[in-house]
Amino acid sequence: MIRPVPSRRHTIADDLRRQIATGHFKAGERLPSEAQLATRYEVSTPTLRSALALLQGEGLVEKIHGSGNFIRHPLRRITYVGGRAAPYAPTETGAPLRLTVRTANVQANGHLAALLHVPFGSPLTEFQCLSHQGKSPHGLARIYVPRDLVPKDLAEESPEALTARLAELRPPLAEVQERLSARLPTLEEATTLRIGTSLAILSITRVVTDTTGRAVEAALLVLPGDRSDALFTAHPSINEGTSKE
Repeated sequence: MIRPVPSRRHTIADDLRRQIATGHFKAGERLPSEAQLATRYEVSTPTLRSALALLQGEGLVEKIHGSGNFIRHPLRRITYVGGRAAPYAPTETGAPLRLTVRTANVQANGHLAALLHVPFGSPLTEFQCLSHQGKSPHGLARIYVPRDLVPKDLAEESPEALTARLAELRPPLAEVQERLSARLPTLEEATTLRIGTSLAILSITRVVTDTTGRAVEAALLVLPGDRSDALFTAHPSINEGTSKE
């Protein structure tokens, strides 16, 4: 049986992976420049970048635009627990990740208008939530709420306080609907999270409805697959699956 000859990019990736595993390159250390590595391995820059993309996709290397390629510190895994009412649903054991929240007033585009069942151009408030482990981004969530449900005196608050303030202006929640898919990140998402465009992400779209039937929140979550799991638990009814006589 003839075995295929490894491509140059896989050979380079294997060598760099070995050097990372043996501690030659340590966590947080900057790799030599792409031009230096291309010269060292006697390949073109595109081939070298293709090899680095493999390591970025595995979560071993982090590319920071304008600074270079760095060896990642080991990233802890978090579990997204489905069905929770709070907008900040990714959870983990141990100390919580650091979370930054940026607020902006936006208008509903076609996708958001459809999710929230509001007219195109309706006023919304966007909460962009970025979690961090140390200096490394860990996960991204964009949460959209109809502007009349957002307190006018809203200030920079902790996620817990923000959740409580939002709950003051709406009826109790009745349903949390979530759609989960795996895909590759957009260039903007990859840049924000400092991941390679070849690393699969968990993309979660969540719509929360209150007891009046109104959609009061739409959340778009992006969780890199090298550090995230999703858990959904169902509770079948007592009569489910029983046959009728």
